[in-house]
Amino acid sequence: MERTRPAQSMQTGMFRENLGIHPRPAIVISDLRHKPEFFDTVADRIWRVWWKERGHSLESIANRLRETLDARPIPFALAAHHGTTYAGSALVIASDMEECPQYSPWIAAVWVANPYRKQGIGAALVDQAAHATFSLGINRVYLCASRQHRDYYLRREWTQIEEDVGAGLLTVMTRKASGTKNSTPINEI
Repeated sequence: MERTRPAQSMQTGMFRENLGIHPRPAIVISDLRHKPEFFDTVADRIWRVWWKERGHSLESIANRLRETLDARPIPFALAAHHGTTYAGSALVIASDMEECPQYSPWIAAVWVANPYRKQGIGAALVDQAAHATFSLGINRVYLCASRQHRDYYLRREWTQIEEDVGAGLLTVMTRKASGTKNSTPINEI
């Protein structure tokens, strides 16, 4: 079965409050390959949030992110935007945790810019990343979350499969494609 890249963009239908007078245009979620003008911003966010304090350079993160721009189905990056304004992003990568090499692929580096938080954009990014992955013929996707965010994902069709993983004591979760037969995660066999 040939796997193709996810669709170029998706209208999410979300609106920011605008004093009830006129709704603002909807946030759009696009494959970063089709919106390369957001590349530097996505790289910068990933670097600042997850890698800067660990001593990694912005250049090294940008080089890794560049892998999402080629023709391979995975990895890929999604950018949420309001016109030319960045609103958030998410990645789908082969592996997000060295401690869990048996799981692949992962939704990772989900980030929503402050002005766009609490509007469902993070959930839309995660859903679009999952559905784009499922459209490749992959029946299961993974993510990890801190204890602080675990319940958020459990309320959104994610199932916890491991807890207190790695130095960050993260929870590993999975989500299955609709209609996928319920199966036991690898580590529970």
